Amino acid sequence: MSFSVLGLLAGISLLAIIAQLAAWRLRLPAILFLLLAGIVVGPVLGWLSPDALFGDLLFPLVSLAVAVILFEGSMTLRFSELQEMGKTVRNLVTIGALVTWLITSIATHYFIGFDLKLAFLFGAVVVVTGPTVIVPMLRTVRPNGRISNVLRWEGIIIDPLGALLAVLAFDFYIAAAGESAFTSIALAFGEIVVVGTVAGLLAGFGLGQLLKHYLIPEYLRSVVTLLLVFVVFVIADELVHESGLLAVTIFGITLANLPDVEIEDILDFKETLSILLISGLFILLAARIDPAAFMSVGLGALLLLGAVMLVARPVSVMLSTLGSSLTVQERLLIAWIGPRGIVCAAVAALFALRLEVLAVPEANLFVPLAFFIILGTVVIQGLSAKQVAHWLGVRDPAPSGVLITGGGIVARRIAKALQTAEIKAVIADSDYENIRLARMEGLETYYGNPMSEHGDRHLELAGLGRLLTMSGRMNLDAVLAMNFRPIFGAQNIYELPINVDGLKTKHQVASRFRGKHLFGEQVTYNLLAGRLNSGAEIRSTLLTAEYGLEAYAASYAGRHLLLFAIDPDGRLQIYTEVPSFTAEPGWRVISLVEPELEAESETEATVG
Repeated sequence: MSFSVLGLLAGISLLAIIAQLAAWRLRLPAILFLLLAGIVVGPVLGWLSPDALFGDLLFPLVSLAVAVILFEGSMTLRFSELQEMGKTVRNLVTIGALVTWLITSIATHYFIGFDLKLAFLFGAVVVVTGPTVIVPMLRTVRPNGRISNVLRWEGIIIDPLGALLAVLAFDFYIAAAGESAFTSIALAFGEIVVVGTVAGLLAGFGLGQLLKHYLIPEYLRSVVTLLLVFVVFVIADELVHESGLLAVTIFGITLANLPDVEIEDILDFKETLSILLISGLFILLAARIDPAAFMSVGLGALLLLGAVMLVARPVSVMLSTLGSSLTVQERLLIAWIGPRGIVCAAVAALFALRLEVLAVPEANLFVPLAFFIILGTVVIQGLSAKQVAHWLGVRDPAPSGVLITGGGIVARRIAKALQTAEIKAVIADSDYENIRLARMEGLETYYGNPMSEHGDRHLELAGLGRLLTMSGRMNLDAVLAMNFRPIFGAQNIYELPINVDGLKTKHQVASRFRGKHLFGEQVTYNLLAGRLNSGAEIRSTLLTAEYGLEAYAASYAGRHLLLFAIDPDGRLQIYTEVPSFTAEPGWRVISLVEPELEAESETEATVG
């Protein structure tokens, strides 16, 4: 079946959308679905031939896309965070990475038949894990907080470090391939490293100064940065061939570590752009896989995958965690979870294209092997890690708990009621008096700003799936809602405003940036605080076939306000103006109930 160029481009876009949505729905890394889509429309069905579609433009397009991906990843590497990480994570991204590189390279040499230089290049490519594959897996597996922190930080840090290792290994391979004398190899490699490093440092410091002194208008910051990535990559590569990727990696690391330079908006833009590039890029690259070449090393590829998963990863983790406080069970789960991700696929594909230009015989095996390891680790570990975590007893409960920002009387009473109902509730507040009172009531707390750098590192979100903002400061609640939206999802962000009138003024943040209104449009923090101070209580009641929701409402004669419901499986449901659920027999409802003697004088609107 043949398609027009426009039809192919539209089809790639549609496949990318479907793959991303499937990954989001199934909580699996998107790379799995992108690669599968490319394999199906490429070698399986024969609908897409990237070489025929793009011709001579394929190599430049892939090169620029990989440059952007490496730059975006390197912008997440901050030396201050590297210093503050635990010893275990530092060991994993240094000693562990080197051990993995060595074992994988040796296995590649013996099982696949690559010469040692090419084997060590391939070993460097498949060292990295990365947050794009780790984070979705952690959401599904739900390991305890210590395991989650180790794996998450390892993925973030090893992404740029692993990419840098792969680029240096490739540069050394190119230098060694061109000359036989050791001195010539060292000079060529040194030339690549010097030019790439100098170009990256100059670009990083230069752009940093422009941003620091506001010499670039706000609306051009991201665009200028993107274009400069292209320029630095091309200039470095023109000066010394193969130094471009090193230059953009150093560029990103330098920019990320400059003091007093705000880059969050640029990083957000690059993350969005990387998703766009990755989505199309991996479909195209997977479509180029040669099934015949892949099948020719079938047994060798299986042995290599086994070496990566069952030898390299466990050995590197066990060595890296020696002397740590991690239990044996925690170390075993960390040793089992090490999926390869986006940087691995992108760099492998680019190097394969460059090896093809150099007429390296094994070039056609580079991408199939890398993709086989990616698919193997993602599928096997992704499908089994949850059960392994359960067997080892290191799995957290479902994220049905809530993070409550603000520690006033309303927040404390709600948290206590949820805690009594065996729903995890954590109160976060910068007001020590509120935290002190919450702790006296036996509540779990975080003292500090949950949006601070300290909060990023120490506020434990394991088991939490919703945010309830009730600080009493409407603008702060809006900022909190925006900050935690990527973590919990917009559908799980709720707000209890201080008063209703304030929501309608021109000085308040627009509703699209806020959470859903808790408990009903007329319910406010002041309303609930007033009722609690007047003697109202938060009560939990089990509904039965004889005492259903209607009978429950009638028994309180308008003296109650429904807050939450908990279904028989222990899942928390939150009442809003129009609830998306109906509490039935077997459910437990939690309500604010006013004293009976005051019911007749009550004129406030209630929700029931």
